[in-house]
Amino acid sequence: MEAAIYSFSLRGAQLSKRVAAVLEKLGYGVSNKIVAKYAEQAGLAPLLPDHKVACGQDFSRCQLLVFVGAVGIAVRTIAPYINSKLTDPAVLSLDEQGNFVIPLLAGHIGGANEMARYLAASLDATACVTTATDVNGLFAVDEWAARNNMVLCSLKAAKDFAAALVAGERVGLYLDAGFEVQGALPKQVEFNGSLPIGMAITLSSRLQPFRGATVRLLPKIVHLGIGCKRNTPLERIEELVLPELERMDLDKRSIAGIASVDLKKDEQGLLAFAEKYNFPAHFYSADELNALEGDFTPSAFVQSVVGVSNVCERSAVRDSNCGRLALRKTSRNGVTLAIAVEDLVLDFQHTGLKK
Repeated sequence: MEAAIYSFSLRGAQLSKRVAAVLEKLGYGVSNKIVAKYAEQAGLAPLLPDHKVACGQDFSRCQLLVFVGAVGIAVRTIAPYINSKLTDPAVLSLDEQGNFVIPLLAGHIGGANEMARYLAASLDATACVTTATDVNGLFAVDEWAARNNMVLCSLKAAKDFAAALVAGERVGLYLDAGFEVQGALPKQVEFNGSLPIGMAITLSSRLQPFRGATVRLLPKIVHLGIGCKRNTPLERIEELVLPELERMDLDKRSIAGIASVDLKKDEQGLLAFAEKYNFPAHFYSADELNALEGDFTPSAFVQSVVGVSNVCERSAVRDSNCGRLALRKTSRNGVTLAIAVEDLVLDFQHTGLKK
């Protein structure tokens, strides 16, 4: 994670150093800069050629931008770079006295609201959060999805969901079979499929259980175990994997990664498949795969070649932290595929930095 901090006065520089210390403890790589005329005295890097250009460079690089100074400076600086609430970084503004921490952009998905609260607690300041769900103490579905590694399929549905909550209406909740809930449901949320608006936490690419608006959330918990003959092209891997995902109604956005034995770590077709669909690729040694307990489809030939009796099933299970096999070994044209799904226990109180 990367953060950039900008200050515009010597007093602001002192506060920026305190902010940097907090962020570094959270694991951020921090770039702390000040306007050039104060850089030497403050002992910080200069904003070159000016703060507007520096912000443009950091906007796509960083997950968090912090302005120590007037809100107006921050607003005018970020305005040309704002694109989408799905991709914009979190942006905060702090006055140089450290009285207020104000989230300006990406309050939910980018985490600006939670970071504002965390920084305010750390600096003995006040967080000025203004989003409707937050000020009314209601569940923010977009924030919760982002903090829990889920894909939000429709911003419009999320807005309809939030509007219903703010209006005092009840909203529904649908879960795929096998998903569990730990703790209480959020206020006004209930297991009720007859309600017009609700959220569905699912791996399906098509499911829409609510007749009005369905906020479909895809947890990234699906893992593909893939084996293949040497020099298997990308197209042959696609010919097996893509139809199986379609047949099983698994949305590609729910895939957390692909996995295989480490003898395949330089297999160009497999690497090209991972790159094309932006899937992380992980490779495990035969010893790591053999160490797994469970019922796997054996092959004496595979055992003789790679030192493990099954590549695809064992790789999928290993990559999913010993999740359940949703698809056992299936093969076509020298490619084998298995699919494993992580166990999922949902906690609606988990929103990242909240204490």
